[in-house]
Formats: sequence, structure tokens, C-alpha cells
Amino acid sequence: MELHRATLPNGLRVLIAPDPNTPVVAVAVHVDVGFRSEPEGRTGFAHLFEHLMFQGSESLEKLAHFRHVQGSGGIFNGSTHQDYTDYFEVLPAAALERALFLEADRLRAPRLTEENLRNQVDVVKEEIRLNVLNRPYGGFPWILLPPVLYDTFPNAHNGYGDFSELEQASLDDAAAFFDTYYAPGNAQVTVAGYLDVDETLRLVEKHFGDIPARPTPPRPSFFEPLPENERRRSVTDAHAPLPALAIGYRLPDPGTDLDAYLGHALLGSVLGEGEAARLQRRLVHGDGLVTDVSASAGLMGSLDARDPDTFTITAIHPAEVDPERVLAAVDEELDKLAAAGPSEDELARQVARWSAALYQETDREVYRMLGLGARELLFGRAELAVELPARLAAITPDQVAAAAAKLRSSGRGVLFVEPKGEQA
Repeated sequence: MELHRATLPNGLRVLIAPDPNTPVVAVAVHVDVGFRSEPEGRTGFAHLFEHLMFQGSESLEKLAHFRHVQGSGGIFNGSTHQDYTDYFEVLPAAALERALFLEADRLRAPRLTEENLRNQVDVVKEEIRLNVLNRPYGGFPWILLPPVLYDTFPNAHNGYGDFSELEQASLDDAAAFFDTYYAPGNAQVTVAGYLDVDETLRLVEKHFGDIPARPTPPRPSFFEPLPENERRRSVTDAHAPLPALAIGYRLPDPGTDLDAYLGHALLGSVLGEGEAARLQRRLVHGDGLVTDVSASAGLMGSLDARDPDTFTITAIHPAEVDPERVLAAVDEELDKLAAAGPSEDELARQVARWSAALYQETDREVYRMLGLGARELLFGRAELAVELPARLAAITPDQVAAAAAKLRSSGRGVLFVEPKGEQA
């Protein structure tokens, strides 16, 4: 894939990925702030601010952005992640300039008002009720597991949001957050699809170039030492029909040791992807200990965060099954893989599964563009989004065995979810 990079005088980074085979354009603004960057005492503020960015801008009233995108036959959305927030839209190719104007207008000056703030606090609270508080296994494991495995506020707190802290958010907090993190030098624009590179860059400069430069915040390291032993915590879920458990381990840093990280990613597939996966065969079909099991690298997806990130194994099991039996079986399967690794055929099957899923996902322009933009922002390597199938195919059984051995030799966090009425 042909990629073109540029940096505007105000510091805004630009990534352009032409694709002559599609009749649409996709535009995203990735901002280098996620919920790990939000200040202590403002849990959920990055998520709240994502909502505020949809409430009007310098020259457009509330809902006008929506009407312009949908009136052009397009779609739009945004999301908050551990280390970034993205805003994106996909429109017919002829609407490229409209998309760039809309994204530049709100990056320049969103409409921050007390009414919008209070309204969006209520919206975020309702979203938390819907997706976490009133849902079985809500926040499992991505909200509940980190405080077991990590010690620091950035890594351990609930980035989705805490009611009491959201309610204390002020308009001054919002303005300060925007001034600090939404400087053009802390953001990146990605444009992909049916486009001319030179004309696209000209339009980006036209609409984003006059946003005043501001100081960019230092990018903090969220590193913390590996846990030395096993940590445990139990929580009660009033809506869960069955007990569950989640095991969390620390992943290698993908920025400095990508192959080791990918070895862990494929280990997750060998353990949990498909009916022939090790934990599926052992825990579901063989011993009958669990009703559902999964394993994966990345708390919110693979290569979706800088270091540190989390390898997770989750399982839901009948109440009569002692969770210690599940943990023991997981350890036995990891020991087997650490000793002998997967077979060549077993690994090839999982590489094929991964690659097929990647190709299917990136066949849609929006996901291709978001993958390119996120990998460029996080690692300076948008190419990872298209190189992954080949990089995964080069991972050997020995590297997967080393990943399993690494998990068994380090500390971990274990979260137990008990249905209401069970002993916590």
C-alpha cells in the first residue's frame, strides 16, 4: 500500500493512503490522548470529552455536523481507547472537502457550553448504566481486571467513567483538557480512499493549516514493574447467571519487541480461537469445566495501545465447578505449550485464521483507515496494519512456546466474578 506523510507548520501530522479501487473516502483525526492520560480525580473524562466533540463547533451549531455527513450519504463516529481518541467519517469520494472542513472545524474550536457539558455527563452516565451496570458481565474484563494486575492510576482506573467524578467535571476542566491535549501537534489526520494525493494534501492544508499551534503535552510513560506474584480479587455481579474468571498477564512492549508481542498474540489464538484451540478442547469439550473461554493479546484489541498492555484469558463456568480447577487446567496447557510449542499445522491454522480476519476487516475502507491511523499514531508505523499477515506467518512454534513460558514465569492478576448471592 502506498502511504504519504506530511507535517503541517502547526505540528499536525498527515497520513494519506490512496485506494483507486473504492468510490469512497475515509477521514479520521486521531488525538494522542486516551483514558490513561486523564487526570486523577477525573475518571472517565477522556470519554466524556469525546462526546463533547460532537456537540457543535466554531461555525456549526449542534447536530449540524451530523446532518452534513449523513446528507452526503456518509457515516461518522468516534471512540476513546487507552492511548488515543479517534473521530472519523466515511463519505462518497466527491465529499472529501466537506469531511476535511468538518473535522478541522471542531478540532479548531468545539462548542463547549455548560448546557452541553451537563447534557453529555448524563449521556455518558446512561451509557455506563446500559453497557456496564445493568448488563451481565458488564466491564468484564477490561474495566474489572486492570486494578488487579496494575498499581498506578493510569493503568488501573476505570476509564469508562465514574459517576461521582463525572458529575464534578466543570467547563474549566473541559477547556483545559482541550487546550492541553487537542493541540494540532498532538493530533494526526488520516485520509484514505479514492483521492489524488497532491489535491488531498492541499485541502488538508487549507482547512487544518490555520489552526493555531499550541504547546503539546509531554507523552508520559505508563510503565510499571511486572507483578512479582499472583494477585487476586473477587467482585459480585448482580446480573451474571454464572461465575466467571479472568486472568491477566503483561504483554511485551510492541514498540521495542514486536515479534515477542506477536508470539503472544498467536498464543492467544492457539489457546482460544476455534473449536480446535487448546482451551476449547480441554475446558469445554474435554473436562467440561467451562461454558465459554477466550484468550487474546490486548485489553482492547491487538496493537491498540502502547506499553504496558494485557494478555487475557477469560472463562465462564458452572457454579458447581471450583475455579481453582479451571486455573490449574489453564496452567497445565500453558506448561505443555512452553515445553513443546504448537505443531506447525496448529500454528499455520491460527495464522490463516488471523490473516483471513485481518483481510476481511480491512476490506472496508473505514477499518483500513482506522488501523493505519492508530498504528501510525501509536508506533509511527502505519505499515503494520498491512504487514501483519506476513509478520504473523513468520512467527515460529518456538516463539509461541517462549510466549507461554513467559506467562508462566511472571506474576499475574486473577479476577473472580461471583453471581449475586454467591460468597464474594
